[in-house]
Amino acid sequence: MKVVRSVCPYDCPDACGLVVSTEDNKVVKVQGDPEHPFTRGTLCPKMAHYERTVHSSQRISTPLRRSGVKGSATFVPVSWEEAIACITTQWQDIIAQYGAEAILPYSYAGTMGLVQRNAGHPLFYSLGASQLERTICSPAKGCGWNAVMGQTMALHTNEIHDSDLIILWGIHALATNIHIMHDINSAKKRGAKVWLIDTYENPTAKIADRVIVVRPGTDGALALGMMHVIARENMTDREFIKRYVKGFEELNTTVLPDYEPAAVSELTGIAAADIEEMARLYAQARAPYIHLGSGLSRYSNGAMTVRAITCLPAVVGAWAKPGGGLFASTSTGAAFDTQRITREDFQDKPARTLNMNQLGQILNEVNNPPIMSLYVYHSNPAAIAPDQNRVLQGLARENLFTVVHERFMTDTAKYADIILPATTSLEHSDIYRSYGHYGVQRTRAVIPVVGQAKSNWEVFCLLAEAMEVKHPFFTQSADDVIDSILAQPSDWLASSKLEALRAGQPIELPLPVGYKTEFKTASGKIEILNENEAEPLPKFVKPHGDKADFWLVNAPDMRLLNSSFNERDDLTQTNKMLLKMNPEDAAGKGLKNGQLVTAYNERGEVTFILEVTTSVPAGVVVTEGVWWLEHAPGNRSVNALTSQRLTDQGRGSTFYDVKVNVRSADNDKSDKCAG
Repeated sequence: MKVVRSVCPYDCPDACGLVVSTEDNKVVKVQGDPEHPFTRGTLCPKMAHYERTVHSSQRISTPLRRSGVKGSATFVPVSWEEAIACITTQWQDIIAQYGAEAILPYSYAGTMGLVQRNAGHPLFYSLGASQLERTICSPAKGCGWNAVMGQTMALHTNEIHDSDLIILWGIHALATNIHIMHDINSAKKRGAKVWLIDTYENPTAKIADRVIVVRPGTDGALALGMMHVIARENMTDREFIKRYVKGFEELNTTVLPDYEPAAVSELTGIAAADIEEMARLYAQARAPYIHLGSGLSRYSNGAMTVRAITCLPAVVGAWAKPGGGLFASTSTGAAFDTQRITREDFQDKPARTLNMNQLGQILNEVNNPPIMSLYVYHSNPAAIAPDQNRVLQGLARENLFTVVHERFMTDTAKYADIILPATTSLEHSDIYRSYGHYGVQRTRAVIPVVGQAKSNWEVFCLLAEAMEVKHPFFTQSADDVIDSILAQPSDWLASSKLEALRAGQPIELPLPVGYKTEFKTASGKIEILNENEAEPLPKFVKPHGDKADFWLVNAPDMRLLNSSFNERDDLTQTNKMLLKMNPEDAAGKGLKNGQLVTAYNERGEVTFILEVTTSVPAGVVVTEGVWWLEHAPGNRSVNALTSQRLTDQGRGSTFYDVKVNVRSADNDKSDKCAG
């Protein structure tokens, strides 16, 4: 048996260290790496049996060409040569007739490795194809943080150990950031209290000392209400503010007077007395630490919400206290010269940019030129993109030539003209950063490829050759690219354990002494007042919301990651596509636990199995996970309900800024809401 280190490739802040055991060129066991500085030997339920994904009987093992109608999943096997020749011919014809901008790549974070994730950029830049604005996750969160903190470095998660009050704000840590529990448990043993602030009592509530349920899209009002109380009762850290903060007086005199607890209670649904108590306890804490999730940024007011919350630690001087501050995400990508991978210099001229959240609109509306070919890799837009009905309508176009590079027959793959079999992370080389800690790690293939699978890097090099893109860059291997990056490391990377990184060991990027109070903004201070923003001071902006009865929260599922892992029967069979509803709401609608219900709005309708539970507040319904259609009780999944609207800043998704009505699935559909 051979044992090799690797990394979890999925879109998760933890980037887990793996120890992979192989026998006869097969993966037989996947364990956590106990020497990884952050993940420390544990794995989530999804990765604990990653070998079941790698060697799944559902793996696509050969290139396929469509032989039936789009969406029918009817294909015949072809050779790689035939597949590449077909793509090349179609693209050349499209470019000749419409221009290269009629080709659109679509990818996001199915793999987080720097090489494989970004491998398509050099080819599409070379061709002059339309560019994709990749903003489906949480760019509004970054905008909100940057408005206050600029390029200030994120906290090291070890700070949690010294905190006496840990606030998990808008994050289901057990599903999306499980390894932070090592640090939280360490702090709890020292007496720290844990709060969970979220739109419903998610399963992370079981580790919390206090759960605060906030009305969807109103977290920013809660933060401003807490600051109102702190300022009113003279609980601010005046010395810290004087030395490190710009604009608190302006906030206090012009904004905070509007956020008395009674007014904030009306907005958030939290009792005024509770807002008062939360503010006092936060200000009195020795070292309060906020761990900020991303879901609250997926409303039309997402950036402003994050901006308001980010001001809280400044008001009480938490940054100057060991264990205090706010964690949004790390920017470890700055350690790598990713332009050596993406090669923006291959563009002859700028091409148009299209937003991935508006794929349904892009594929169906008249553009100049129209999108005539879609190339999808490490993504599943038929399931994960908003406004699913419009996306599926576009994918069904007979004149849209769609190529999908994929491991499994996803909802998107069923609409492909050509499917190319893809590798898993254990079959190719890459280098990984994280957005949840400061660890980085290089990996190499652990086993030979399964079937005829090829990596993103290999396929794009083949396509570059076939499309006669003459550049020696495309003759390299993935390892060559990684070697070139490590041969000329950034100053930050060079100051780390570079030889250990080259050898495949997990390392941690070093942080400078005093980094917590080195605020990298234009003023050198925390900028509560930022004149470069359209709104110089943070305030509460109401979310959009549809005209319907219930806010719909599409929360993470502990056994799925977006639409990944739907191929695993061991995970999907223990779960169901549920809609969670408060008992009072269910009784008011005459609905019972376990029955089929339909959630609907102006964009579509989706069938769920109803779960009646007190974990969800009145006026809110919750579904967890993004399910493939084959697992859905009906013929659509949750994103048939979500909107293509964008956030206030960052042009991000507004997946949570959605309202729906709910009825029994047996009812006459004539009462469907039009608004």
